[in-house]
Amino acid sequence: MPLVALTGGIASGKSTIARRLAERGAVVVDADQLVREVQAPGTPVLATIAETFGERMLRPDGSLDREALGARVFGDAAAIAQLNAIVHPAVRAESARRFAAAFAADPDAVVVYDVPLLVEARVDDPWQLVVVAHAPAEVRVERLIGLRGLSPADAAARIASQVPDEARLRIADVVIDTAGTLDDTIRQVDELWDSLDQHVTRRAERL
Repeated sequence: MPLVALTGGIASGKSTIARRLAERGAVVVDADQLVREVQAPGTPVLATIAETFGERMLRPDGSLDREALGARVFGDAAAIAQLNAIVHPAVRAESARRFAAAFAADPDAVVVYDVPLLVEARVDDPWQLVVVAHAPAEVRVERLIGLRGLSPADAAARIASQVPDEARLRIADVVIDTAGTLDDTIRQVDELWDSLDQHVTRRAERL
């Protein structure tokens, strides 16, 4: 019943890896989706966000205005810390519930936590394997411009706002190089899946 953390910087191809792992049979828990759920209208988290950062963080229908919140905290370390203190405990509790439910349903399940902020928030959790999606910053800038319509300056700023690639690579048990073709990335994911037990065993022996 391995519990695998999958992380990577913005536009690193992490979602592609998660989709392939799900196709191969993994139970994928998406941290970003959990964040959206714990911030849904009527939740204590959303109420605290509005109380902390102002009612203007809410849309007329009572849902979170993610763009407004992002603009409010971007580049402000203290505000980001405040927001994380509100959101992260709720996400941690909900993710633990999802992991437990997956293993209760199938004790032999491979559960993958797709989590962008692993280094920042969850690095010390008891993962049995840490997988990092990696592509050079210049490749990710091109993806952000071409696929998401960001300006070169905005793309560079988004990447710079995250932890350095070196910090993620330091904690990796397995690195999936996503700089090549889609087929190349899928091949690496399939190789990981087929040798998952060996990777888990090697990590356990190192720790």
